[in-house]
Amino acid sequence: MSTKTSISELDQICKKAQAAKVELRSTSRLKKNDALKFSADSLNKNKRKLMEANSLDMDLANKKDLQESFVDRLELNEKRIDSMISGLDKIINLDDPIGKTDRPHRSPSGFEVSKMRVPLGVIGIIYESRPNVTADASALCIKSGNASILRGGSEASNSNSVIEECMQQGLEKASLPKHSVQLIKNQDRKLVSEMISRVKDIDLLIPRGGKSLIKVISDEAKIPVLKHYEGLCHVFIDQDADLDKAVSISVNAKTYRYGICGTMETLLASKKIASSVLPQIKSELEKNGVEIRGCQETLKIIDAKAAKEEDWLTEYLAPILSIKIVEDLESAISHINTYGSGHTDSIISENSSAVEKFFNEIDSSSVMHNLPTCYADGFEYGLGAEVGISTDKLHARGPVGLEGLTSQKFVIKGQGQLRS
Repeated sequence: MSTKTSISELDQICKKAQAAKVELRSTSRLKKNDALKFSADSLNKNKRKLMEANSLDMDLANKKDLQESFVDRLELNEKRIDSMISGLDKIINLDDPIGKTDRPHRSPSGFEVSKMRVPLGVIGIIYESRPNVTADASALCIKSGNASILRGGSEASNSNSVIEECMQQGLEKASLPKHSVQLIKNQDRKLVSEMISRVKDIDLLIPRGGKSLIKVISDEAKIPVLKHYEGLCHVFIDQDADLDKAVSISVNAKTYRYGICGTMETLLASKKIASSVLPQIKSELEKNGVEIRGCQETLKIIDAKAAKEEDWLTEYLAPILSIKIVEDLESAISHINTYGSGHTDSIISENSSAVEKFFNEIDSSSVMHNLPTCYADGFEYGLGAEVGISTDKLHARGPVGLEGLTSQKFVIKGQGQLRS
């Protein structure tokens, strides 16, 4: 297929999305919820069809030399599909932010000033591997009154097509334009370059995938980008940590799932507690087949591979963990702010002053206390779902749910005042 034909297809997709956004902007909460309910019903009815499509994607993926975590994110078993359906139900039950106004105030000239939540318009989402993003992201866009243009990876093309079909069936049954959700099926890579330059057609880009994909889009896009960079997450065991919590939280933070961005990649331990806690953590991690790479001080306490400088900068997405012993809380904060990706970092401590200092000084989108970093997830935060976890500082930061897909406009009410 020629590039000219591909661009013509994108023209049509953008045109339909622009028409859909106009209708969605004024659609009631009840009607949007109906669309999501009918979409969830369609996913449930087509569960077998979706699993068969995913099986085709998995067969192709297993024939390629792909990273294990990448293949894991691609798989849709019955449990994951049920979770996807449950996610739509949770979004239905969330408050609709659209049309909400903040507390008004009276201006010096006597008129009333407030701000109203409004949709962004058309949101473009570019992602790899994860077919669940097709459902989660499109559902959040529908509820927040936005049209969505989805560009998934070729490795999930069969799965994504079935999910798009289910979402569009739900929209049509609710008498909403089915083109509120559109999947770009053409895998011509030049389309991505074209898509990220469509200033008049797309209001926001959200890339999800590998670091290289996000960097290219961030560097080349002419449209505002909400970035989801790598998840180089840390857990710090403070000198005042509860030892049992330190062990269980550290192990869970690493082994819950290796392929998610909230997985702990570096464990930091206070020098005063390291010898009491690291041997037990090592024992539990070894049961899960985790390879440990430690600093020189760590190697004096447990047997492990020697860590290199690059280990502190690596998001493994694999059963590998780097461990570093630090002098104190200040050293831990310095390490995290130097090597971290601004995603999620956690402190294990029973000292409230240490926790407060950690919260105030760690420059990340989420900071946690006595919790594993794998809780960094829109569902767990009560957002219903997420389109990603933003490591940016403007517009939205952390798990991006409904409110992150909206903007605000000023609403001014007067009584006929004239400016002199």
